[in-house]
Amino acid sequence: MIQKSKILITGGAGFVGSNLVDALIGTNEIVVVDDLSMGSLNNLPRSPHLHFFKHSITDAAFMQQLLKAWCFDYIYLLAAVASVADTIQRPIATHEINEVANLNILETIKTERLSVQKLLFASSAAVYGNQPELPKAETSPIDPLSPYAIDKFATERFTIDYGRLFDIPTVATRFFNVYGSKQNPSSPYSGVLSLLSDSAKFDTPFTLFGDGEQTRDFVYVKDVVQALILLMRLPETTGRVYNVGTGHGVSLNTIISHFETIGGHKLRVTRTMPRLGDIQKSFADITALTKLGYRANYSIADGLLDYWRSLTTDQSNDGQNDHRKMKG
Repeated sequence: MIQKSKILITGGAGFVGSNLVDALIGTNEIVVVDDLSMGSLNNLPRSPHLHFFKHSITDAAFMQQLLKAWCFDYIYLLAAVASVADTIQRPIATHEINEVANLNILETIKTERLSVQKLLFASSAAVYGNQPELPKAETSPIDPLSPYAIDKFATERFTIDYGRLFDIPTVATRFFNVYGSKQNPSSPYSGVLSLLSDSAKFDTPFTLFGDGEQTRDFVYVKDVVQALILLMRLPETTGRVYNVGTGHGVSLNTIISHFETIGGHKLRVTRTMPRLGDIQKSFADITALTKLGYRANYSIADGLLDYWRSLTTDQSNDGQNDHRKMKG
């Protein structure tokens, strides 16, 4: 575990970021920068060790000042526009967030000669596109098919190559299908699990494209946090990219069955033709990560049950009305 360190987490009020804050807060000083466009202050713990700034990472001057003032030991770059559809509609605006802002952070570290023990950039399995090779290994062909995936891959390369060129300890991750508590159900990134949870909660119809045997590597957020901390702690991860998943594909039919068990009733599933371009099967090769000691601790049944419990807890997503103190 990282201890007694100054840690920056961009996007820290969001889904993955806030779960990471929970795991690290302890005796560490955590700084979160989040514009609350998708995150919520309610996701964050109350702690004198937490310092929150409601701000966009696209403000280069603000981020430069913050980096110089705090001299962080560890930096997690998690902030992003995670909606593929949004990046297609607004490629320039989302490019500023998903790539340029992160490049400005790397450039500040370089030009100001800031001493960082490790910087991690969160990339995505979307960089693999529709390539048929299975499992998806870090060495598999790259075929980004959206502005989101293009920016993720470009920033991933900037992160690793800045490390090599300018002696900055960096590492990058490619998340597969992350789910779990604190996931915003209105987020497009929530995807099929959010739609299925709504169907289970409100008895609304769910449209299943295809036969339901298509598979995805659904990884529980606490396992993702485990990987994020492990990759920061170990020096041998510097300069490398790691898949973060379970190493197993789970079919949508299996997911539907679990939600029916959890919700206590049959889902109203309408089956229709497969969508053109949909990937039939996808799962990660996590050999590199497991060699470091990582294990996916949550089965799909346990993870979905915890996710369900979080959804049925009455929590407001309106961070604007939260009483926590905001800075900046």
